[in-house]
Amino acid sequence: MLLRAVIAFALCYPTVARAEINLAPFKDKYFNYPAILERTSNDKYWLVEYDRERDMIKRDKIPRRKANHWYVDRGVRWSRRVNSYASPNGKFKYFSVGKNNREARVVIVYVHGKGGNRRQGVNDWTFGGNFNRLQNLMVRNNGVLLTPDFTDFKDRGTSDITALISIAKRNSPRAKLIIACGSMGGGVCWRLMAKQEVAKRLDGVFFLGSFWNDAFLSSPTLRKNTRNIPIVIGHGASDPVFSPDTQKSFFDQILKKNPRYPARFVMFSTGAHGTPIRMIDWRTELNWMLSQN
Repeated sequence: MLLRAVIAFALCYPTVARAEINLAPFKDKYFNYPAILERTSNDKYWLVEYDRERDMIKRDKIPRRKANHWYVDRGVRWSRRVNSYASPNGKFKYFSVGKNNREARVVIVYVHGKGGNRRQGVNDWTFGGNFNRLQNLMVRNNGVLLTPDFTDFKDRGTSDITALISIAKRNSPRAKLIIACGSMGGGVCWRLMAKQEVAKRLDGVFFLGSFWNDAFLSSPTLRKNTRNIPIVIGHGASDPVFSPDTQKSFFDQILKKNPRYPARFVMFSTGAHGTPIRMIDWRTELNWMLSQN
């Protein structure tokens, strides 16, 4: 009788799937993309207008160093903590901002580029206040941002971030896990995606002013009828470090191999190497990425 009652209850009240995560707005009028100069019919490629005078000189009180105060909400600093994690290469520190616990719905790990450190992703004032917006988006949407130190951009650094990912999944087992890599940090991101045991934990990857990886074009991740990891590539059209033409060509090859692969490319017209980190619309891209899972 008890079994029949349970079955009847289940039929009357079917299991409800987890609601799609949609990050609520925060300072959208300051951080939304400006004019979209070009977009493909499949919405996978956007050419976004970048104007140095408007988007850096007028946006920053001190160019490249301090955004104007209206781009920043420093209340988020009360949610910022310094923690440490152990990897095969030793002990490292990382910042966490937001709900670093079982309540977290989204975990973002920011992997800095050459010359950076764990402080870059929690610097409220650089990159036009864009990292401050990311922190606020996490705090206000039951998410957490983790910004670690690590060994290098190759195998050892990858093992460091792998260890941090394990901690993040233990702390927040139900959260979506997204990795955002800036510039040389992309070396870590590509290696994480190539590790099957790590890739299955990833729900999205950002490559911001970073580089391509031809090996990905023949990887299991890119095949049809597999769990494809959503990718967002942000790049400056005048990047002198990593060729924008080569990066775009690589992106086109991804879609040629698998036209339905969940990938987006945001090119910033006239933008330089650091432009994607300054100009990426975190809310738009994260909401797209989260909707793919």
